[in-house]
Amino acid sequence: MADKLTPQQRHKCMSHIRSKNTKPEMLVRRYLFKCGFRYRIHVRSLPGTPDIVLKKYRTVIFVNGCFWHGHEGCKYYVIPKSNADFWKKKIERNRERDWEERIQLRDLGWHVIQLWECQLKPKVREENLRGLVCTLNHLLLLNYGAKDYPLEEETGAEAAEPEVEDLGRTDG
Repeated sequence: MADKLTPQQRHKCMSHIRSKNTKPEMLVRRYLFKCGFRYRIHVRSLPGTPDIVLKKYRTVIFVNGCFWHGHEGCKYYVIPKSNADFWKKKIERNRERDWEERIQLRDLGWHVIQLWECQLKPKVREENLRGLVCTLNHLLLLNYGAKDYPLEEETGAEAAEPEVEDLGRTDG
């Protein structure tokens, strides 16, 4: 199917697509805020300028468009017929850059979560957002849970059996 727009019209249309504060990103931010999470957005000091940064959780979230970041196997990732070589190269560069930035963030000690545009479509949105909150809570336990309860090797003490108080309760 041929493009219905002239090259100038297509250029103008594509140039107006935003990279920040997109609808999928805003959905995730509103949901996280509603659930009590506090975050920073577009932190330029981190590799890749993550969409959402949860410092307390040592976690960054990227909300990627399926087309622009080449989501394999997704129905929204279709290479245009016109200028196909350009689009293949561009999307491949985006994927390589995304990969390098994720590696850099992990090397800095950050957890990286990548959400796709198709995961935020109305039919699956609620389930995926609940899964995101569950993952963040799990990461919080990983980051802080072990600090509150030192392991046996750290204290040098032997593991003690938990003490149970008898409150005078009789069964029967």
